[in-house]
Amino acid sequence: MSDFLSQDIKFLSGVGPKKKDILTREVGIETFGELAEYYPYKYVDRSKVYPIGSLSGEMPYVQICGTIRSWEIFETGKKQKRYVAHFSDNTGFVDLVWFKHGEYAYKTFNLNTEYIVFGKPTVYQGRYQFSHPDIDEARNLVLSDMGLQPHYMTTEKMKNSGLNSRGMERITKALVLRMPELPETLPTFITAANNLISRDQAIRWIHYPHCNEEMAMAQRRLKFEELFFVQLNLARYIKERHDKFRGCQFTRVGDPFMKFYNENLKFELTGAQKRVVKEIYGDMCTGRQMNRLLQGDVGSGKTLVALLIMLIAVGNGCQTVIMAPTEILAEQHLETIRHFLDGMNVSVTLLTGTVKGKKRQAALEGIANGTVDIVVGTHAVIEDTVVFKNLGLAVIDEQHRFGVAQRAKLWKKTGEVSGRVLPHILVMTATPIPRTLAMTLYGDLDVSILDELPPGRKPVYTIHRYNDQMAALYQNIRRQIELGRQVYIVYPLIKESEKMDLLDLEQGYERLRTVFPDMNISKVHGKMKAAEKDEEMQRFVKGETQILVATTVIEVGVNVPNATVMVIMESQRFGLSQLHQLRGRVGRGADQSYCILVSSHKLTTETKKRLDIMCDTNDGFQIAEADLKLRGPGDLEGTQQSGMAFDLKIANIARDGQLIQLARDIAQEVVEQDPEENKPEYACLWKRLKELKKTNIDWGAIS
Repeated sequence: MSDFLSQDIKFLSGVGPKKKDILTREVGIETFGELAEYYPYKYVDRSKVYPIGSLSGEMPYVQICGTIRSWEIFETGKKQKRYVAHFSDNTGFVDLVWFKHGEYAYKTFNLNTEYIVFGKPTVYQGRYQFSHPDIDEARNLVLSDMGLQPHYMTTEKMKNSGLNSRGMERITKALVLRMPELPETLPTFITAANNLISRDQAIRWIHYPHCNEEMAMAQRRLKFEELFFVQLNLARYIKERHDKFRGCQFTRVGDPFMKFYNENLKFELTGAQKRVVKEIYGDMCTGRQMNRLLQGDVGSGKTLVALLIMLIAVGNGCQTVIMAPTEILAEQHLETIRHFLDGMNVSVTLLTGTVKGKKRQAALEGIANGTVDIVVGTHAVIEDTVVFKNLGLAVIDEQHRFGVAQRAKLWKKTGEVSGRVLPHILVMTATPIPRTLAMTLYGDLDVSILDELPPGRKPVYTIHRYNDQMAALYQNIRRQIELGRQVYIVYPLIKESEKMDLLDLEQGYERLRTVFPDMNISKVHGKMKAAEKDEEMQRFVKGETQILVATTVIEVGVNVPNATVMVIMESQRFGLSQLHQLRGRVGRGADQSYCILVSSHKLTTETKKRLDIMCDTNDGFQIAEADLKLRGPGDLEGTQQSGMAFDLKIANIARDGQLIQLARDIAQEVVEQDPEENKPEYACLWKRLKELKKTNIDWGAIS
């Protein structure tokens, strides 16, 4: 069977070398097996025939049955003709129209012969017409056998080579007709217990279902299989990691934690913070290396949780590091940590690209000899010159900015406790991750959620305004500044149109200088030199400027409690998660904050829905779920993430949450029941997993 599926696609009837080249270049199909897994994206019911007299309004593709009563040929230009067949079934008339290849249709389709016509009806001059319809003689078709017609995604080059959806349907049908029975990839005890049809039946029905029930059964089986092997790979990887590596075992909470909690902490932790600290501490007591994702909305107190956990590590004689994606964010972490630890005997140092000379040498020596307890830095902390004496915990902030390979570099910086003992890893994100994504994309990480804001925080009030309402908006901005507040005004900066966007920002900056001649205004964008950019941002942080005009460089890493207004220009060009991140720059103090989404009047339905969601809720998890449903999971594979080892061809992370949970539960049970991977009843699973791993890059295995 593997020999059949691995055959070159050029040997399939209707393909050949030229079409094979198109299929390979355009959609990556080289073998019979890859064509079998090129699934339809929709289906049209071909089992039902509509009377012509019943056609009404806007209709999808439909099927009618009747005869051609007459032909008309119209001259439309030089050597161009329009062929029209008048078609009837005794309940009414429609026109069948050809603008191309009409002469072939005229010579092929006869008067008074019964035909089945399939196409999309449109109205022209008060009469329904079908342009370039599919036509078959009725005597050659058994409608009950036609079922649902598959439609395949195609490119322009494919269409020009005869590989439009109908062309793909023809070669897929040729494959299915030749295909011997496919071997099963799931054991019977899984398929029977979960009402799953065989893989062979699923592949046949996914391309040619006779009814909606067959289509649904085929989709469920193939979706489950995709998701199951993703989860099996993750469960196996987690077990291997636990077997191979130990983590520093923390046997006590320690004095630094207790002193900070009892003396330095001036407010009560939220219930969510207390719960998460217990979860993380529980992990670090087991002797296994912790890999945990801490996700929480902006302002939920992730940094404080990280500090508490770092103090536990220090109390157990270990060093810790917190790694941030930008120097500004690292410096803010340093300032926050030093403020919290005022008066405590805990050594904290900064290590970024701008720490040079004697300061850098002193930091490296302190890290190496163990006199530094907490290191705050950027990616500079994973450079080869940085050697820890006894690193026990690494915290990675805004972890989507770092790749798996960078995370793995931290594992190796364990100094005297090197070998099979690794530092615990806590990764944090303020971009809430939908549960289905957390179970796949970040499936190698245990997840803790901070779903509660500290008391006293006021939700940011978000409103949508159009770009012809700027005069009133400027008045409101002035009122806020006169109250002593500060304002962000953000412009998009998209690579495809950088020059235009940069011009927008520059023009906006000059316009604001005219509107607010008495105000100090900063300007920040990615084209500026790092030192110049940092200087401008620091002026805003220190309150020396009232307005900061910027691109999304301020999305992460600016904490100015005095800033209460976020204006996002051309907001229709931002995704939901990016809008939410930008909004998170305000609302950090006790004063009421505002986010104004400014757009043009020309908005698509989806864009308007996106802006409405932002105005309706501040809940990052609701926004993340909505974003996933609107945009889809996107590119789930890459060095940025670790969970998705295999492409998903049919499963949908946004819609198949129940199947993901089912697949996860069964995969974990398989690994528990067959930890050595040698039981015969599970043999087909391990065989299939190896086959998949051969043809996919397994990012989860990077270490």
